[in-house]
Amino acid sequence: MEKRLGKGLGALIPEKIATSDMAEKVDKIKISSIKPNKLQPRKKFNSEKLKELKDSIKEKGVIQPVIVRPNEDGYELIAGERRFRAVKELGYDEIPVIVKEVSDADSLELALIENIQREELNSIEEANAYMDLIEKFNFSQEEISKAVGKDKSTVSNTLRLLALPKLIQDYVSESLISMGHAKAILSLPTERSRIRFAKRIIKKNFSVRQAEELIRQKLQKPIRKTREKDEHLARIEEDLQHLLGTRVKVIQGKKRGRLEIFYYSNEDLDRILDLIRR
Repeated sequence: MEKRLGKGLGALIPEKIATSDMAEKVDKIKISSIKPNKLQPRKKFNSEKLKELKDSIKEKGVIQPVIVRPNEDGYELIAGERRFRAVKELGYDEIPVIVKEVSDADSLELALIENIQREELNSIEEANAYMDLIEKFNFSQEEISKAVGKDKSTVSNTLRLLALPKLIQDYVSESLISMGHAKAILSLPTERSRIRFAKRIIKKNFSVRQAEELIRQKLQKPIRKTREKDEHLARIEEDLQHLLGTRVKVIQGKKRGRLEIFYYSNEDLDRILDLIRR
């Protein structure tokens, strides 16, 4: 599939729009003919900020048009969902738009870029959007990093958040813990220990540095000879997770077992294989 990267909103809105060009570039269409973006990466909208936007629109109007693309039922929103929601809640009939013909991949990329530029996505929404680009449109992590203007390591670390239990992902989405806390929690070996420590962070209001130090101390505790065999295996999982930088499970049967190593993209698999080969 063809992927055109790094366009940003500049591909949709010309950098210099003269007043005479406005009439050619911007239309007004009925709110009822626009459907929300099915690929919208943003799931949570702050009600207080939405109210502020509605107050601003009531006073000054919609200064920046939303971006839409035509579909069989009318139009689908690409960028500007907060403006679209605000105008719809105000009961307006029309909204200024720029109509562009773009693919599904471009639509998701541009919605993602707009939200990132406005710092409106939480880390889990961002991670899920990256995963959509990888799974649905065959993007590599390097291509995503170019598209959103972030280091590849940042993209990789964000994707790793999807290895967390759903409860902890919800804590991040609700800003109960930060991405820094979540990255520290990933060092813990089991789902149970991760959830327990996440709840402790919230209860004790630990800073990221405090959380990191407590986890470091926890992981450095020596194994006692009197520990049960399953505790010994948990420690092996911890060592392998630190070595490989990803989730690892050791599953033991009566006479044999298996080792499961988790990866979250082709690049992540290549990175793990390179570590093993060393």
